[in-house]
Amino acid sequence: MAFKFEQLRIWQKALDLTAEISGLARSFPKEEKFNLSSQIKRAGDSVALNIAEGSTGQSDKEFNRFLGIALRSAIEVVGCLFIGHRRSIISDSDFQRFYNEETELIKMIQALRNTLN
Repeated sequence: MAFKFEQLRIWQKALDLTAEISGLARSFPKEEKFNLSSQIKRAGDSVALNIAEGSTGQSDKEFNRFLGIALRSAIEVVGCLFIGHRRSIISDSDFQRFYNEETELIKMIQALRNTLN
């Protein structure tokens, strides 16, 4: 593995989750393609990308800043899940599954941030 982030469990989880979020977004109705579908995919991607970017060649302070951005993006995914669920785009079971996965990822991000302080 050439880059530090590739070895991070948190990045691997974020990468897996963004792939699953993308699959969920593909099931959204056509009228959501440029709205909620795009938003949830971009937010999910942002989590993994900010973990990767912050982890390589940065100080702990700078990595913590990128983790803060990743955390806000993960919370944005949760917000999108609520909107999709409220609009009956996301089923109860999918909502609960993704909500739980995002909650776990958010806790991981917060825990990593705490170790950097």
